[in-house]
Amino acid sequence: MKKNLFKGVAILPIALALAITTGCATNTEAQSTAVSATTGATTVVSTPAPEKKQVKKNLPTVAILATGGTIAGTGAEGKSTNYKPGQLNVEALAEAAKLSDVANVHGEQICNINSDDITSEIWLQIANRINKLAKDSSVSGFVITHGTDTLDETAYFLNLVLKTDKPVVVTGSMRPSTAISADGPLNLHQSVALASNPSAKGKGVMAVISDRIYGARDIRKINTFNVNAFNSGDYGCMGYVIDDNVLFYSQPVKKHTVNTEFNVSNLKTLPKVAVLYFNVDTDGSIIDYYAQKGYKGIVIAGAGSGEYSVSWKEAIARHPEMIVVRSTRVGSGYVSASDDYDIANVLRCDDLQPQKAAVLLRLALTKTSKKAEIQKIFDKY
Repeated sequence: MKKNLFKGVAILPIALALAITTGCATNTEAQSTAVSATTGATTVVSTPAPEKKQVKKNLPTVAILATGGTIAGTGAEGKSTNYKPGQLNVEALAEAAKLSDVANVHGEQICNINSDDITSEIWLQIANRINKLAKDSSVSGFVITHGTDTLDETAYFLNLVLKTDKPVVVTGSMRPSTAISADGPLNLHQSVALASNPSAKGKGVMAVISDRIYGARDIRKINTFNVNAFNSGDYGCMGYVIDDNVLFYSQPVKKHTVNTEFNVSNLKTLPKVAVLYFNVDTDGSIIDYYAQKGYKGIVIAGAGSGEYSVSWKEAIARHPEMIVVRSTRVGSGYVSASDDYDIANVLRCDDLQPQKAAVLLRLALTKTSKKAEIQKIFDKY
């Protein structure tokens, strides 16, 4: 008899309300814990045996891993600002998305926080959980609900470390659940439709926002309030989800998921990397600061094609042990090679945004500290 990988964790055959309002469980095998909203203490939640929900044999099964964010936020009725993220649990999200005719849904509350509080430890928890659940042949795909502020970073991290070709979709919303015309339910509905669609297999981690499908490597947030707050820079979206119909027009060409060299199954954390934003008159001693704090690398969001002042060059030269990656604050374009800047420990990010370059550098540093090898990794991914 095949082992049930959902056994022993806080899984919702969607009829069970979890007593989780905020915080994150730290053990992927003990996610029936909750963190007190008032004390921050982690406690075990006793939940009654869930009602048995009828499984529709003609529908695929999708696992939803919820992490909080605006999609789970609540506030003043009808308003889209001054709300509190991470208030609704995964059951409430799934019910609002009307998924009964799309897929059989299992829900798991990884955490329930603002995405600005996401950590690399939570990334590792999500990745290891999906890698384990993906071994269950009854699970067709995965959806992660997430705050939009750092959604692009989480998606790219998962794109590099997951070891499954099953569809994995990250989604969120720009308006809380209590706003007029909240966008969360439709985004989640369309994400589950995508995750359950066989045509989405093997395309890496994707994101669904406002009818559009984006690849994890290229998605970026471009607006602070509009529901159509994401794009893929110069490359456009991969396709669309219209109602439950999935339409693809492009797919990733860079290596991802099962074709990467990154294995995080034994990692507890990631090397420390900071993004430093260059602007006129910023003192190069900021680089000294991060070197002294023990950071293994920095990504410079430089002017133009990843450029910066003489003061910064001199500071970089003082720390040959630290890997430095040139990126750009411009928003689109390619960081080209330049002998004036490719000195000693300085690498190029290709066309990754600074925050994505930091994700890749953190993973690269788990494999090697050699400059030439890390540059090959940036060229590859």
